[in-house]
Amino acid sequence: MSSTSSIDIQITQINQRLKAARLGLQIERRGTLLSLRGVLPPRPDSVRLRPYQQRIALGLSATKAGLKQAEQQAKIVAAELIQNTFDWRNYLKNPVGKAISQQNLAEKIDSFQQYFFTREPETSKAASVRTTWTKAYVPYLKKLTAIADKHTSFSLSEAVYATVQSTRPNSRSRQVCCTALNAFADFLALDLPTELKSLAGNYGNSQTTARSLPSDEQIIAGYYQVPNPAWRFVYGIMATYGLRNHEVFFSDYQRLIAGEPEAIVEVQAMTKTGSHEVWPFYPEWVAQFDLQAVQLPAVNTDLNRTTLQRIGQQVTIQFRRYGLPFSPYDLRHAWAVRTIHFGLADTVAAKMMGHSVAVHNRTYHRWITHRDQQQAVQAALTRTRLKPPEPPDKG
Repeated sequence: MSSTSSIDIQITQINQRLKAARLGLQIERRGTLLSLRGVLPPRPDSVRLRPYQQRIALGLSATKAGLKQAEQQAKIVAAELIQNTFDWRNYLKNPVGKAISQQNLAEKIDSFQQYFFTREPETSKAASVRTTWTKAYVPYLKKLTAIADKHTSFSLSEAVYATVQSTRPNSRSRQVCCTALNAFADFLALDLPTELKSLAGNYGNSQTTARSLPSDEQIIAGYYQVPNPAWRFVYGIMATYGLRNHEVFFSDYQRLIAGEPEAIVEVQAMTKTGSHEVWPFYPEWVAQFDLQAVQLPAVNTDLNRTTLQRIGQQVTIQFRRYGLPFSPYDLRHAWAVRTIHFGLADTVAAKMMGHSVAVHNRTYHRWITHRDQQQAVQAALTRTRLKPPEPPDKG
């Protein structure tokens, strides 16, 4: 009998004991390592609200000694579940195998990275998750480490605040730093007396309201300024659908090609914010920009060899190369403002753009406020038409 078969028989025997004791957990062999499986509370930041079937990676080898430890661990977990003291953070371990409470800062960051990449089970989003980690998390976790190393008397909470304060107020870096370190603190269950969001500032409002967006006439003129038909398609699809740079290369154009009246484009799941449908604004630009003749430039889209960010950068480079007077994101912002002028509900527009309503309202506050005020004034004037007083009789 092989050693693997012998181990599997022993696992079956242990699982029978666990079942007889009604512990609600089973041991599994996954390759050469052991795991526990059972109905467990949602992991930190999970969208699930109720316990469901999950695994705990024990980091134990599938050996006789490992099985003995695994059975003991199953009893400990079962006791914690009964006493309502189970905490995922005690079981999300880094390669060193320490519980988070026993790890130094570098090891905690390793554990956080491990958690960050496993919380999204859909492999289609792997490239987006990798880009977010590299660009939005790594720089500020490195900064946190440097500050903690320099100020050894700081608690971790103090080092987090110092890292935030090292960024420029009301800047995008301050905003991203607060988001990244807040997620890290939540993962560690770190006590932060002052919420980081209160330190994030108002980068979104000030930057976007100051943006000078191209007019519809300028957008049309820019389309004819692009000599390459494939890049002209990229320009036209971004102007008409408000897509992000990289989304152009990861969208389903079948309904557009088929000539459906609504000409819907579906952004695919591997993009920054996942799958969502987008309608054209203006619909007339579908024909004017010949968007049914889908023609994409030869850009490497193999996410095993590139990233969504690099793909997006190539679009920005081409805009500069053709001497266009505005950026690709200006087309996206102009699309958003156009939907506001059309009176499209903010919830719908936000869904099409692949971001939250809160982000939408904050980013386009200036135009939304003007629209709402104008609609309120028009409604008031429609309900009651007061006549101004007659001029005095001069006779």
